[in-house]
Amino acid sequence: MTTNEQQEAKSYFSRNLLEWYHGQKRDLPWRRHRNPYYIWISEIMLQQTRVDTVIPYFNRFIERFPTVESLADAPEEDVLKCWEGLGYYSRARNLQHAAKQVKEEYGGQVPNDRDAVFGLKGVGPYTAGAILSIAFNRPEPAVDGNVMRVLSRYFLIEDDIAKGPTRVKMERLAAELIPEGEASHFNQALMELGALICTPKSPRCLPCPVMEHCSARLAGCETSLPVKTKAKPPRPEERLAALIEGRGGHAGRVLIRQRPSSGLLARMWELPHWPAPPAEGGASAALLPETAAQDRLRRSLLQAGIFARPEGHWMAAEHTFSHIVWTLQVYRCREEEAPALPLAAEGRSLYGAAARNGAASADAAATGAAPGAAGAAGAATGPADPGSTSAPGPGEPVAAADYTAADYAAASAAGAGDRSATSQGMYNAGLTASVPADLFADGSGPVERFADGSGTAEDAGAVRWINRSDMANYAFPNVFLKLLNAYFDEQEGGAV
Repeated sequence: MTTNEQQEAKSYFSRNLLEWYHGQKRDLPWRRHRNPYYIWISEIMLQQTRVDTVIPYFNRFIERFPTVESLADAPEEDVLKCWEGLGYYSRARNLQHAAKQVKEEYGGQVPNDRDAVFGLKGVGPYTAGAILSIAFNRPEPAVDGNVMRVLSRYFLIEDDIAKGPTRVKMERLAAELIPEGEASHFNQALMELGALICTPKSPRCLPCPVMEHCSARLAGCETSLPVKTKAKPPRPEERLAALIEGRGGHAGRVLIRQRPSSGLLARMWELPHWPAPPAEGGASAALLPETAAQDRLRRSLLQAGIFARPEGHWMAAEHTFSHIVWTLQVYRCREEEAPALPLAAEGRSLYGAAARNGAASADAAATGAAPGAAGAAGAATGPADPGSTSAPGPGEPVAAADYTAADYAAASAAGAGDRSATSQGMYNAGLTASVPADLFADGSGPVERFADGSGTAEDAGAVRWINRSDMANYAFPNVFLKLLNAYFDEQEGGAV
């Protein structure tokens, strides 16, 4: 193709694409205005998510957070809850972090400056180009997978689009195609063509507005482009999960836990679960003998300070990340009475205070004071100052790391509390902590240490007893949201 022919093909492409877009574009909520904040939100949501899925989320999100300031100032839990179901939750966290940047550095106005937009957390070349071109009509390319597919076919580009140099080449080409003063409409038209016409597997060439000069169609290779190296498949991982049904005061509720404050699905809520050991012969955990799986799950629960007994397999579920696939084998479990050992922070406070106030407890009993008053007073002092290095005084709680078997023995001798009160206090507070194996006093001996160690971040975090209405207060990854809804549907349907 000569230089003149190439230029004509580019002009034809830009002219016909814009004409088609003005007549065929979809009525999408973020296209009804040029608010850069709304356009920014829509572009973040549209990453790896279908338009039809995004629309209700977008409408709900801007209703809840109508301005940059409202998003910046919101509790993270509210943002995650509003994002719940969209997946890729790091996008929501990055969006809020960037909103705080905009509030603090740009007075709450999304900047109309390339370097400033690129400096926002979670904003890469495509998102920056989309914000600058769509909201401010600046001639910046916005090249995503849809755009690279269109350009690969129209210009017969056989370079691997998974490689960085190819993306740079595509960005230069896309910038050349933008008609003067039409950046906003042109970039949206290019995205629209890739989404509706030039689709990945079955391109609709006949209604395509630029088919006449499409080099791939003329060469008969439109379905083999673009060239893209296949990504490494996600690693499978089998996990054992516990759906713990409460009893007594927790009847009708199930136990959830919060994930660690960093890493995968940070601070979201889930059913307790742990990696499953491989079955003999390398078989999957789904084939692990039922008794062995339940025993492993029970010991994992104990090590996390959760007293529950598995009663049988309930269902399997799957959750796919970019790098890993969880297959969850979910077991229904029944809450058990906690032994006298204080597992929760509140329990440690109660027992630690009683251990150090044995004489006071005895005096209280001798004078007719209410049983357990000294222990309760100690627990009421709350957690010790984390910055303090002094030893706990009388009536002060014992830090989790400082609580020992000797403390437990002293507390038991002092008669602090009873099993039901301790268990109730632990679960009402909604807190657990990893427990050293030598502190278990149920007669079964030390809890077996697993090959992958104990006390990991996955075993930490708060727990809560919830019913269906409580779910509105917590953000769950999709798989756990579906599992909890399935469980409560089952209960409300009268299933046993």
